[in-house]
Amino acid sequence: MTHLLSLPRRTAQRAFTLIELMVVLVIIGVLAALIVPNVLDRADEARITAARTDVNNLMQALKLYKLDNQRYPTAEQGLQALIVRPTTQPVPPNWHPYLDKLPNDPWGRPYQYLNPGVKGEIDVMSLGADGQPGGEGNNADIGSWQ
Repeated sequence: MTHLLSLPRRTAQRAFTLIELMVVLVIIGVLAALIVPNVLDRADEARITAARTDVNNLMQALKLYKLDNQRYPTAEQGLQALIVRPTTQPVPPNWHPYLDKLPNDPWGRPYQYLNPGVKGEIDVMSLGADGQPGGEGNNADIGSWQ
């Protein structure tokens, strides 16, 4: 009798059924469909906010440049005049570095500088997500006039 008692017993195997797995996948899909658009909108908002901050910082550096040199850099000198002393006329008499480096906009393109400006004495702007003038939403220009 002891021989029969020593035989291994079959244990019940526990596993997920295909239906249970499908239900879990559907729930994950629904949650992703609800959450992902909100996260992507936040990324776009963050890029726009970063561009506005960069434009404000560039404008502050340009105002310091003007305070020291009685004028803004020419269109030819551009924003580069904030990090490297211009050699073209008019050469600024009291120049010093105003920034360590020029940032690119959050979409990886250089900021635009206009002197004279279209919307102000000078304009500094990002052309937005599409890199084209004008646009709406994420593609709208972000500039010093805002």
